[in-house]
Amino acid sequence: MEERLRPRSGGVFSLGRRARAVLRRVPVWAWRLLMHSVKNAERVRFNADPVPGVRSWRDIDFVGDHLPSHRLDVMAPEPAGAGPLPVYVYFHGGGWTSGDKEPLTKYCASQAAGGMVVVNVNYRKAPRFQLGHVLQDANAALAWVRANIGRLGGDPGRMVLGGDSAGGQIAALMAAAMFRPLLAQHYRLAPALPTASVRGLVQHCSVADFSVFFDPGFVLSLNFIRMLMPHGSAPAGRDARLRLREAAHYMSPIEWLDSRCPPVFITTSERDFFYRANMNLIASLRNHGVRVDSLVYGWERANTEHTWQQNFRFPESQEVYRRLQSFIRRVAA
Repeated sequence: MEERLRPRSGGVFSLGRRARAVLRRVPVWAWRLLMHSVKNAERVRFNADPVPGVRSWRDIDFVGDHLPSHRLDVMAPEPAGAGPLPVYVYFHGGGWTSGDKEPLTKYCASQAAGGMVVVNVNYRKAPRFQLGHVLQDANAALAWVRANIGRLGGDPGRMVLGGDSAGGQIAALMAAAMFRPLLAQHYRLAPALPTASVRGLVQHCSVADFSVFFDPGFVLSLNFIRMLMPHGSAPAGRDARLRLREAAHYMSPIEWLDSRCPPVFITTSERDFFYRANMNLIASLRNHGVRVDSLVYGWERANTEHTWQQNFRFPESQEVYRRLQSFIRRVAA
């Protein structure tokens, strides 16, 4: 089911159409500087007024190497209720270079209060690390969840994977790797979860289709693709653009999600940098016969800038939460 809703003040990425034209081809360094400048304010603003009735286990080391990038939080409703609950595993965004699980604490607690166990995951970041490292971290986190979530009230056989922006791409590629051996082999993954245990996929303003990076005037530069490639493999010369497209094929969820994909819940808006990528994903999944629930806002909704879902104050975010909880209850029943 798709709902298109047609104003209020936006968030960090609140930009008019004219301002967006100036921001064409933002380089990696400028994106990292922007994200660094807002991270502390976001952590405070997005987590105001803690959610009652939720218990949590914080900073669990899911690899055992004591790195902050290998920590996760688990949140569950209090009291626990009868029987194990569905599990929602969430990967934060940040353009692969930035971000952290902390600003997502209230978002995750809000979903836990809705009757599920939520896992909020950190991972290593570019440019020091590449996409292969990120996906290996995501796989290690899923292995930990499968082995341990039962003692925290979750059902490892009923999981939903999700994320925003770059985190949505990570969640989608992990889901695809479970039934696409070529993709798993490319990133040297032995998927930690059986395909049947993943009941759904959530995409908030996801980087779902890398073809948009090659569009004239797209906001992010092609260096985002280069930095995700293994060190020393970024192409140069006359055929560089073609080789970048070949590399982007393995980064782009839309290329790998087919009829075997579980049901998907997608939220985006015309103000989202990745609006076209998400609309392309909706169309592709439906062509494959995958059940897609979507919530798509129009430009008039000023609150719906990229990853607006993190800000619980917005009624548009609260609508996302209601729809998300309904989606997880249905697919993980």
